Amino acid sequence: MLSSRSISYRVAGALLCLSLLLAVTTRVQASELAQSVVRHSALGTVIDQYPQMLTEGISQGLQQTGNLDPLVKGAITGMVGQAFSSDKIRTRVVGDLSSNLSDSTLKTVDSWYQSGLGQKVTEAETKAALPSAWREIEQQGPKLIEQYKGSERAELFSSFDRASRATDSAVDTAIAIQTAFGTAMAAFNGGVVDVDAIRNRVESQRTMLRGIVEQQVYAGYLYTYKDLSDQQMRSYIQFMESEDGSRFNEVVTGSVQRAIIEPIESVGAGIARLFGPGKS
Repeated sequence: MLSSRSISYRVAGALLCLSLLLAVTTRVQASELAQSVVRHSALGTVIDQYPQMLTEGISQGLQQTGNLDPLVKGAITGMVGQAFSSDKIRTRVVGDLSSNLSDSTLKTVDSWYQSGLGQKVTEAETKAALPSAWREIEQQGPKLIEQYKGSERAELFSSFDRASRATDSAVDTAIAIQTAFGTAMAAFNGGVVDVDAIRNRVESQRTMLRGIVEQQVYAGYLYTYKDLSDQQMRSYIQFMESEDGSRFNEVVTGSVQRAIIEPIESVGAGIARLFGPGKS
């Protein structure tokens, strides 16, 4: 006959197993919801394009560095290309969404993106994420800015930018990239590597950089949503300003930033090791 202590142990063990099973089931459900959000929004396409976008951007920046050996530029570009993986970024984003958002929030966001307006927004953002659109935005940007001057669409931009965190996120990422490469270039040139000094120098340019980035974000905003009405844009902004929409954007932007900045910092350290004094 089992003692009461044995029974209590077994009950406790069963309850522990049940709680673990429920925890695993909850995590799986949250992960499936997060993957559904990525699939129904433009996030999936954007994530797929990040490696190429970053590699091309950094490559263009290196081309403007006149005193750098072409072989070194090629090596750095190669290191950057290998550092990023859309699969890793996707896994990171899905994991962060699952961990940081409730099932209720994920369901609300997923439902919104499956709505009529949500599908239109996804279609617009998906098209704008493709490489062909990047060049069109560069070419048409000045014309679009002039075309929409004084319009309601122009007035809505500040609300859109604040809700989406587009400019702030882009500026923070650009500063992190410049700091990492500034550190690497200091080592490459045989100088004293003072990371704090380099970071402070880059940070001192934040205001100027923000002005440049904000114009780029504004041009992208005008191009991306040109087929949506002002009322539809207001509704989209209202969604992003809602508790669920705001929390979703906060988690996504933070997750993508970390997924970009961490490999960049690793590349910067790698450049310093490979091309530092006595190794070039």
